[in-house]
Amino acid sequence: MTSSASPATVRVDLAGRSYDILIGRDLIAEAGVHLAPLLPRRRVLVVTDENVANRHLPPLLASLSGANIPAASLILPPGEKTKSWPFLEQVVERILAEKLERGDAVIALGGGVIGDLTGFASAIARRGMKFVQIPTSLLAQSDSSVGGKTGINSPAGKNLIGAFHQPILVLCDTGALDTLPIREMRAGYAEVVKYGLIDRPDFFEWLEAGAWRGLFAGGPEREEAVRVACAAKAAIVARDEHETGDRALLNLGHTFGHALEALTQYDSARLVHGEAVSIGMAMAHRFSVQQGLCSGQDATRVERHLAAVGLPTEIGAIPGWNATADQMIEAIRQDKKVSQGSLTFILTRGIGQSFIAKGVEEAPLRAFLETESRRG
Repeated sequence: MTSSASPATVRVDLAGRSYDILIGRDLIAEAGVHLAPLLPRRRVLVVTDENVANRHLPPLLASLSGANIPAASLILPPGEKTKSWPFLEQVVERILAEKLERGDAVIALGGGVIGDLTGFASAIARRGMKFVQIPTSLLAQSDSSVGGKTGINSPAGKNLIGAFHQPILVLCDTGALDTLPIREMRAGYAEVVKYGLIDRPDFFEWLEAGAWRGLFAGGPEREEAVRVACAAKAAIVARDEHETGDRALLNLGHTFGHALEALTQYDSARLVHGEAVSIGMAMAHRFSVQQGLCSGQDATRVERHLAAVGLPTEIGAIPGWNATADQMIEAIRQDKKVSQGSLTFILTRGIGQSFIAKGVEEAPLRAFLETESRRG
C-alpha cells in the first residue's frame, strides 16, 4: 500500500447525486471553504453530541462564520441510545424551528450515531434537505458517513427505521482522531479491516503486517487506510446504492453483531458497535469453517489479528452476557437481509473472499451458536 500525509479525495459516483469525500488533517477548521461553493447564501444547523462539541464545535462554527455561512447548533447526549425516536423528533423540530429551507443544510458533526440520526432527520424534514457529514470517529470516517444509509434503532433491532439519503459532502478530518479514546479507535478499526476481509486481501495483509499501528499512532497510514476503506465502499455504493445486490457484503460481521447489540439493549458500557462487528466477523469466519467453506487457518488468522489490536472475538467477552441460542436466532431474524423468512449471512471462503449466503438453515446455526456460547 502507498501512504501520504496529503489530503485525498474519493468520489462517490451516483450520477446527479455524486459527491466528494475529503480525507486529511485540519478539515474541520477549513470546512467553510469547502462548503461555501455548495451552499451559496444558505444557512446550516450543526448537530453534534456533548463530547464532540467540547473539542470540535468552536472551530467548525468559526470556519462557517468566516465563510459567511450562518449556523445554529444542537448538542445531544452521546451514545447509541441517542439513535432513537425522541432524539429524531428533537432534531427535526429544531430544523423547523430554525426555519431552515430545503436548500439549506444540516451538518452532522460526530460519530456514527450522530451521522445516522442527523442524516435521517435531514431525509424527512421538509421531505428532504441537504446534508453534510463531518465524521469525528474512525468508524464514521471509514464506513458509516459514506453511502447514504441513515436511520435510528428500534427495540426490535438496529437500524430498522431509516432512509437512503446521500450527503452533498463528507469531510474526514483525520486529526480529529488524535484524541479519540483507544476503545473507540479499536471499535472503528473493525470497520476498516472489514474491507480487507470482504474482497481486498492485500489491504488486510498490509494492515496485519503493521500498518494498523501507524493508523493508531496518527502516521500516514491513517489517511491511507481511511482512503482505501472509503474508496472500497464508494465503489460498492455506486453499483448498488439501495442494497439490492452486493452492497450487502458491507454487512460482514453485522448480522451477528447487530443481534449482540440488540440483546445488550445498546448499552455502550457493555458493547459498542465496532466491538460487536469484531465479534461478528470472527463468528462469521468460524461459522464458515463449520460449514466447510473456509479453512480454520484463515479463521484463526482473523481472530489473532483482531485480538492483537485489542478487539473482542467471542461473545463470552461481553460483560454480563447470558442470552441463549434461541434468543440470538430471534434477534437475527430481525436482520434487514431476511427475505421471506429465510436467513441471509455474509460468509467467506477465506480472507478477502466473502459472499452472500442465502437460505442459511436454522439447525446448523443453532448448533453453532450453542457452541459459541460455551467459548471463552
